[in-house]
Amino acid sequence: MNLFEYIRQGGLIMYILVLLNIIGFAVMVTKFWLFNKEKNNTGFLADEIKGRINNTNEKDMTALIEIAKQEVSAYITQVEKGLNTVKIIASISPLLGLLGTVIGVLVAFQIMSKQGLTDPSYFANGISMALITTVGGMTVAIPHFVGHSYLLGMLDGLESKLEKEVLSRVL
Repeated sequence: MNLFEYIRQGGLIMYILVLLNIIGFAVMVTKFWLFNKEKNNTGFLADEIKGRINNTNEKDMTALIEIAKQEVSAYITQVEKGLNTVKIIASISPLLGLLGTVIGVLVAFQIMSKQGLTDPSYFANGISMALITTVGGMTVAIPHFVGHSYLLGMLDGLESKLEKEVLSRVL
């Protein structure tokens, strides 16, 4: 049996999981590329932030440091947008798989109550759907959990590097 047959057997839940998987991987690849690009660009970003800080006409060093940290935080918040999508996909995929499991078992028992167990293949189709959606939910969730954690680490590294660069220019 090939992958497309498994997806077809899993029904609507599997199609939703495939869609979520495509969206999640697109976001992760985009963020991975963006974070790498921005990490290599921190000198330019630090100069840009320093220019905005200099326009505040603030002379108190403590206030300048606080403004610098706020500027970096605001920038990181902008860059971070969309990362929660990966976390949501990682969180709901197992739940969708479980929903498919429950639906599959329900279908199996409905068939069993109508047909009896004279032909186990009818019952097996529902159980098969249940297991396929469980596997599908976990297959989508695991790489998204890993990707989200890795991207958060990259984002923390970017924030730390940018903050150091900005503070070295402000002080």
